[in-house]
Amino acid sequence: MTYIVTEACINCKYMDCVEVCPVDCFYEGENMLVIHPEECIDCGVCEPECPAEAILPDTEDGLEEWLEINTKFSEDWPNITEKGEQPSDADDWKDKEGKKALLSEKPGAGD
Repeated sequence: MTYIVTEACINCKYMDCVEVCPVDCFYEGENMLVIHPEECIDCGVCEPECPAEAILPDTEDGLEEWLEINTKFSEDWPNITEKGEQPSDADDWKDKEGKKALLSEKPGAGD
């Protein structure tokens, strides 16, 4: 099992999760983060840190697509080990649904 980042992170990108990860398995895209599934040690400390509740175990039903997305982009995006600045409108996006179409494939700045 691994934890993955889901649609709820898009345009929020709070990054509180990054600070608590003991294995630095977060990768930054332009408008969301992903977890590298092979690096995640399933400790679960990141899940309660996410204000958007975007981090879930991959064993939950219906998350296969998000496991694929996390796997794909964690290979291309830069690793992030420190909390950066969240978008100024993150709170406006936090509880919105249907954000998948907004997912940018562009990498973030990284550390």
